[in-house]
Amino acid sequence: MSSRRLLKAAEAIRAVVSMAILTELKDPRVKNVTVTYVEVAADMRSAKVHVSIMGSETQQNLGLRGLQNAAGYLQHLLSEKIDTRYTPRLVFVLD
Repeated sequence: MSSRRLLKAAEAIRAVVSMAILTELKDPRVKNVTVTYVEVAADMRSAKVHVSIMGSETQQNLGLRGLQNAAGYLQHLLSEKIDTRYTPRLVFVLD
């Protein structure tokens, strides 16, 4: 698999997830979140979403936990927006 294809997939995932975090998520724990970049595995079955969360360390941990709880919903949105064989499993990491 070419790295160009992985980069395009990572950028598409970043765009969909960041827009969904802004507009779709209603969780009060998830606020002041910026998706910095996405790493996609070579088989495109998993993706590490690097996020930056403004606030204290406790607010960052709460935001990260809220994102992890919403991962299934975000994967569902991703499957609707991006046409791939496998929908990548999202893992959120503080940047």
